Order: sequence, then C-alpha cells, then structure tokens
Amino acid sequence: MASYVKFEVPKEISDRVINAVSVAKDTGKIRKGANEATKSIESGKAKIVVIAADVNPEEIVMHLPILCEEKGVPFVYVPTKAELGKAIGIAVSCAAIAIEDLGGAKGEIEDIVAKLGQKMPESGKEEKKEQKEQKPTKLSKEKKGKKKE
Repeated sequence: MASYVKFEVPKEISDRVINAVSVAKDTGKIRKGANEATKSIESGKAKIVVIAADVNPEEIVMHLPILCEEKGVPFVYVPTKAELGKAIGIAVSCAAIAIEDLGGAKGEIEDIVAKLGQKMPESGKEEKKEQKEQKPTKLSKEKKGKKKE
C-alpha cells in the first residue's frame, strides 16, 4: 500500500465507486487528473474525489487526501489508475478525478461515502445567498450620496 493511502477500501466498494464514476461521467460533471481535481477541491466545487492507489511517483497525488480533509470533501481510493481511466472513458490511465456534479450517481455515491464514515459537503448555495444579503458598506452609501448632489 502506498504511503498516501490512508485507509483500505474493500473490493466491493471500489467496484461500486468505479460504476458510480461511469454514471457521473455520463450524467454529471467530472474533472480529470490530479491538477484538475486539486483546482476543483480548492474552489469548493468537488463533491467527492477518487484517487488511484498505484500512482508512481506518489508525490503526484500525495497532497489530495490532506487537501480533502482540510476542505471537508470526501475521498476514496480505487486499486489502479488504469481502472479509473477506463471508468471515465479515456484510453489512458488517470491518477485522480473530482466529481463536481453527481448526476444519476448521487444515491450511490452518498451511500459509499456513508459506508466509509465520511460526510458529503454542504452545498455552496447558502453561502452565496448570505453574501448577497450583506448590507451595503459606508463607501457605497457615500458614492450614492455624491451621485444625488
């Protein structure tokens, strides 16, 4: 087991993850590759991250579990990057993916996350509403006052 793999995922669950990724590819939105997954996590769009357990050199994906824990994004491992690449419909292997829109795989992924003892991230819509409802600052009030004169 690679040093970045924090927990063992049973074969049954990893197979379900691969199937869910295939469904999400068709009905939702995924980001392919370690760099794209990192961007998705940092921007708060990732709902779940899937990481291959056989990546070499390990440094390519070593930061992903730590970043996921910091941002509260669930993550899971699959045995090989070849399986992950095949699941997302590309001819080459893939070290990691982030699912931004679960699509038709929502129920399956929520069940997998619950079995792994992790939590799904809250939707960012509430945060956006709170930002819009903020009162105007003094500066914007002053600008309005000057326009009236």
